[in-house]
Amino acid sequence: MNHKRTALIVASMITAHLALAGSPPIDRQALVTRHNVELNEANSKQWLQVGNGEIAFGIGVDGLQTFAGLTMSHWGWHTAPLPEGLSPEDFELNEYQVAGRTVRYKSAWRADDPLWNWLRQNPHRMNLGQTTLLRDGKRVYAYQLSDIRQTLDLWSGIITSRYTLDGQPVMVETCAHPTRDILAARFESPLVSSNRLSAVFTFPYADPGGTGGTMNKPDSHTTRMNVAGDNAVVFDRRLDDDRYQVAVGWSGEAVVAERQAHQYELKPQDGVFEIVVLFSREPEIEPLPTFAEVKAASVEHWPEFWQSGGAIDLSESKDPRWRELERRIVLSQYQMAVNEAGSLPPQEAGLVNNGWHGKFHLEMHWWHGTHYASWDRWELFDRSLWWYRETLPKARERAAFQGYKGARWGKMVGPEGRNSPGASNSFLIWQNPHPIFYAEQEYRLNPTRKTLEKWREVVFDTADFLASFPVFNPQTGYYEFVQPYHTMPEDSNPPSFELGYWRYGLRTALEWRKRLGLEPEPTWQEVLSKLAPLPVKDGVYWYRQLVSHPGHIGTYGLLPGDGVDPEIMAATVRKVMKEWQADTGWGWDFPMIAMAAARTGQPELAIDALLHPSYKNAYSVVGNNQGSGTAYFPANGGLLYAVAMMAAGWDPPSPDGSGVTSNGPNTHAPGFPDDGSWTVKWEGLKKSQ
Repeated sequence: MNHKRTALIVASMITAHLALAGSPPIDRQALVTRHNVELNEANSKQWLQVGNGEIAFGIGVDGLQTFAGLTMSHWGWHTAPLPEGLSPEDFELNEYQVAGRTVRYKSAWRADDPLWNWLRQNPHRMNLGQTTLLRDGKRVYAYQLSDIRQTLDLWSGIITSRYTLDGQPVMVETCAHPTRDILAARFESPLVSSNRLSAVFTFPYADPGGTGGTMNKPDSHTTRMNVAGDNAVVFDRRLDDDRYQVAVGWSGEAVVAERQAHQYELKPQDGVFEIVVLFSREPEIEPLPTFAEVKAASVEHWPEFWQSGGAIDLSESKDPRWRELERRIVLSQYQMAVNEAGSLPPQEAGLVNNGWHGKFHLEMHWWHGTHYASWDRWELFDRSLWWYRETLPKARERAAFQGYKGARWGKMVGPEGRNSPGASNSFLIWQNPHPIFYAEQEYRLNPTRKTLEKWREVVFDTADFLASFPVFNPQTGYYEFVQPYHTMPEDSNPPSFELGYWRYGLRTALEWRKRLGLEPEPTWQEVLSKLAPLPVKDGVYWYRQLVSHPGHIGTYGLLPGDGVDPEIMAATVRKVMKEWQADTGWGWDFPMIAMAAARTGQPELAIDALLHPSYKNAYSVVGNNQGSGTAYFPANGGLLYAVAMMAAGWDPPSPDGSGVTSNGPNTHAPGFPDDGSWTVKWEGLKKSQ
């Protein structure tokens, strides 16, 4: 595909649309570049990244990874050998009684059990290697740098690092290739001219911890260097049964030598310091590009990215908070494109580190990816959605083993689809309707038979599980959820959100059967018509206590309101904003509240929620939510979904029988206050469900 031509076509369509509306198009370059990032000191908790969604490179203020930053990817996984004499089938399951039958879960916490640890930690992502700086063959320390000024130019994807080392100025340009897993860097300095700077490539053994690697097990892996021409070497990496390659190329004359096991130094010899580093799961047949070629690809790619899809410009607003909200919107788009647009669902810190052993939490995939539909960049989400079709047999096995129909989706899983042990991992249920939501998003964008067939099995098998999970209570006349299960806050709060999501999932699945020319599924209809109502107490939707995730408002926040009374929900939103203990929540709770406030006609509360002062809603200078102490991208994705909905609006609520009777808004930017304090320019966005 000619991405440049496609971007120009999209831009021209947007321009034509705005011309008809009497408004000039948004100056996207001005919008984006006014939020370029600048760092003036080394920070071990905040660093910039370059990447392409499949791989990301953390970059310290030196322009490489000397002080901070890992190399993480969506394809780089490692599985440690099983404890001797054990197999996954040996794990002891816990038994529970559900409606007169026994259901088995991996629910107990057994941190002292070797098999429990192996199942939880494997497979895990790995740090593929780090590229660091040496001066005169010695390590460079952050305190030795002065006059630091590092800038990320969002429009080009180039990080420029300037500093003084040994009294000499240094300038480094760092970038990543948009379609190949390549890091490239170029140094300019009198220290380069005198051949005093060099690069070291270090390859750790995979580790399930947060850094993704350790140098403390040199005998557990092998690194073999092979010369690949005059200006390149290839490192063949083997870790147990896993293997990958790293190719390093350079300009000019240079010498590569082993410093110690799994560590190699590239020392320029003629005053030129340019390197490219390619990481690959399989041997690459394409030649390595030069630094100039990687830079040119980055300079071409990022303007195309910014000129495609949606944009929101808040710069003419009178509310002084506009700049911070716009900053978060712009930087979130960059962060998500670098970390969250790969071939697998991401973990909660994306490719910044190896949180949760790199495994993904499926309930969070909604927050990581659904915004791409709203911003008309669906292809970036679609890259990971194949996984549901690929692991559908595993989901079917899980449901059948527990006595349910259809497919049951896990919580904390890896690429192989195995659910990790733990109570929340076993009992959490609100991720189960997610694939139906994703399928409906794609159908709204591409309402074709091809889309219906693509998702058919996943939608129908998921709906079969949704219909088989509740148990009919003859005393109440309702289908109800029966313990054990965990609600959105990962506890036993009333299942308000889950009841609404089950309604949405079954209703949408029935609509898919209709689109395919099939008769309604009687069991789905039966459960949908008799599903228990959302619990109400004292005129609001009831939760036991307002801590952790206020999931009961999500039914009319991220969801379109199946089973919701808008007036009751409006009162519930006000109660949450007044009484919720925000510091016990997480970053995506704030956009969830904003969406519910917008849908209930309370846009002032929506803005207050998005910019809530809780430390859990803090966004770092580099643009990622830092509420968990590290990057937390479900918050960034939730922010993007919420602001797109607040700007472009949402569909009329669910059809008859949902409990929602109001119409969808037809006003401009219906989720923003209409009192003159906010001027919202937007283009290229899609309405939310």
